[in-house]
Amino acid sequence: MKHVRKGISLSLILILAVMAMLTGCSSSDTSGKADGKWAGKKIKVQMIGDFKDKTATDPITGKKVKGIDVLKEEFEKQHPGASVDFILMPWEGYTEKTQAMITSNEADVYQMPGLADFAPQGVLEPLQPYIDKDKEMDLDKFIDSQVDGWKVLGKDDDKLQIYGLPFLGDARFIAYDKKLFDDWGVDYLSDHPTMKEVAEKAKQMTGKNPKTGKQNYGIWFRGDWSSAFTLIDLAEGQNGKWGEGFAWKDVKFNFNSPEMKKGLDWLLDMKNYAPKGLVSNQGSEKWLTKDNNVAIMMNQGPGDTIKPTYAQGLEDRIGIAQEFKNKDGKGGLFAGSPLAIAKSSKNKDLAWEWIKFATSEFAQKYVFEEVGAIPAIKAAKTWKSTKEMPLMLPVFEAMSSPWTPRYPWGSSQPRFTLTSEVEAALTGKRTAQQALDKAQRESTAWVKNRK
Repeated sequence: MKHVRKGISLSLILILAVMAMLTGCSSSDTSGKADGKWAGKKIKVQMIGDFKDKTATDPITGKKVKGIDVLKEEFEKQHPGASVDFILMPWEGYTEKTQAMITSNEADVYQMPGLADFAPQGVLEPLQPYIDKDKEMDLDKFIDSQVDGWKVLGKDDDKLQIYGLPFLGDARFIAYDKKLFDDWGVDYLSDHPTMKEVAEKAKQMTGKNPKTGKQNYGIWFRGDWSSAFTLIDLAEGQNGKWGEGFAWKDVKFNFNSPEMKKGLDWLLDMKNYAPKGLVSNQGSEKWLTKDNNVAIMMNQGPGDTIKPTYAQGLEDRIGIAQEFKNKDGKGGLFAGSPLAIAKSSKNKDLAWEWIKFATSEFAQKYVFEEVGAIPAIKAAKTWKSTKEMPLMLPVFEAMSSPWTPRYPWGSSQPRFTLTSEVEAALTGKRTAQQALDKAQRESTAWVKNRK
C-alpha cells in the first residue's frame, strides 16, 4: 500500500512538474502574442473613399484590387495580440456621418478632411506629444507642405497644432490634351502658365478643328462645386489671397478684392470658349476619351485624371501644368485626407501605431497601387509603380506648393456662399462686382455671428 501511495505521489509530482513546464513555455511563447504589449487591445478605424473589405474588380481597369484586409493582416502581424476593424464609408455625406460617429464614440481613428472643423470641438487628440516621444516618426518623410497644410487650431489653442497627419495626398492642376494642341498648331502649356497664356491658347483652339473638322472648345472649368477654389487660385496667381486669419475671430475675407474681381472677369471671359453647361457640371463628357473636344481643363485632380488616363491608353496625349502661383511659388488648393485620433479613444497608443502604419511605405503603396489614391510620402517618388506613370511627377510637385495651411473656410459656409455667387455671375444674375460684394458681405456676417 505504501508503494502504491509512493507511486501516486511520484506521478503527481511528475504531472505538476510537466504542467509547470508547459505553463512556462506558454507564457514564453505568447509574451509577444496573447500576453504581449498589445494583447486584447482593439481599435476601430474609419476610412473614406473607394476602399473595399475584400478583393474586388476595379471598374475602370478591370483588374483585381486587393481589399483592406491586406492592411488588417499586416498591422496585426506587426502588433501581436492587437486587432483592428474598419468602418468604411463613401465620400458622399462624409462630414455629417463623421460628426455622428464622433458624437457616439464609434471609432478610435478617423480619416478627416474636415480637420479644421472638428479640432475646435475638442474631440481630437493633439499629436505633437506622440511625435515628440516616438523616434520612429519622422515628419520629413512626408511630401513638402503636407504636414503644414493640416495644422489647425484646437479648442484651447492659440497657435496652429498638429491634430492630423497626411494619409491620402491630393492636389489640383491644369490638364490639357496634346493632340488638340497639335491639331491647332499651338505650343503646349508651360509647366507654370500664366492666366494670359491659358487665355490666349484657349481662344486659339475654340472652333472647328482644322484637321478633324469637329467643334473644339479651348477650356473647361466647373461652374459649381469647385468654382470658389478656381477663383481663389486665380487671385493667388496675381499675388492676391483669400484673406487672412485662421481662428474664426481673426478671419477677414478679401472676396471682393481687385485680384478676385479680375479673376472672376477672367472666368466670365473664358466661358465664351467653353462648352455650355459649366454651371451644371456639363460639357466635359468626352474628356479622357479618344473623341475629346476640350483642350484645357482647369482645377483637375489626380483621382479623376491619372488612373483613367493610363487605363484608356492616353498617357502620351495628356499633359499636366501647375495651377497659378504667387511670386513665392505658392498657390492652389491644399487637399487630401489626414488621420486623427479621437479624444474618446480608450486605446490611444494603439491608435497612434495605426497612424504610423498607415503612413508607412507598406500602407502607402497599397493606397496607390490597389486603391488608386495618392500617397503622401516622399518615398513614393522612387517606387517602380509611380515611375511607370510619369504623370505622377507634376502631381507630386503640385502637392508640395499649395497654399498652407488649408483654407480654414474650405468646408464651411463661406465656401458655399462664394461658390453660389460665382454661379450667379456665370449665369448673368449679377455682375462680377455685385457677386463678389455679396459674397464678402454675407461671409463676413456669417463669421461675426458664428457661435
